[in-house]
Amino acid sequence: MPTTLTLKNIPDEVYERLKIAAEAHRRSLSSEAIVCLEAVLIPTKMTSSDRLARTRQLRARLGTQFHIRDIGALKKQDRP
Repeated sequence: MPTTLTLKNIPDEVYERLKIAAEAHRRSLSSEAIVCLEAVLIPTKMTSSDRLARTRQLRARLGTQFHIRDIGALKKQDRP
């Protein structure tokens, strides 16, 4: 059964970030706080094939392919 929780003395910066995240995800502050708490407190177990599928999906959305040589060059960029 769901329980009500009241939070007091939330730091301004945390509140503002929660508010921005809630707006971005089209959620209420309460719903966004619950999602954040679940993400931290309830670990999700993904199979390696699910993780690989998710990675490929994210790469496809980038629309750009990165090659090993490019990654190495990007790592060295802006380093002394």
